[in-house]
Amino acid sequence: QVQLVEAGGGLVQPGGSLRLSCAGSGFTFENYLITWYRQAPGKERELVAGISSGGASTNYADFVKGRFTISRDNGKKTAYLQMNSLKPEDAAVYYCYTNLGQLGGSTWGQGTQVTVSS
Repeated sequence: QVQLVEAGGGLVQPGGSLRLSCAGSGFTFENYLITWYRQAPGKERELVAGISSGGASTNYADFVKGRFTISRDNGKKTAYLQMNSLKPEDAAVYYCYTNLGQLGGSTWGQGTQVTVSS
């Protein structure tokens, strides 16, 4: 069964940090690009960061550059999103995503809630 499972969300004060994880199973994790998205209430889902299959290439939305870092450990079949200097506007449900093409198409995790509040 192909799946992505996020973890690590929670409540953090402004200026704080969280590290999200995205564990993949049921497919060859190291062959696929992983992307993090987020969706706040009443807003469109938006891309946060992406990482290539081998981890050498990353990209970030402008609103997280310099604060968030995406990484992956293919041996553990897990991708990470380190989030520092969190702001209230970063509060959202964070999802990881991959496209498995013919093996399964678009695959989303269930999401993990991030709340930034004092």
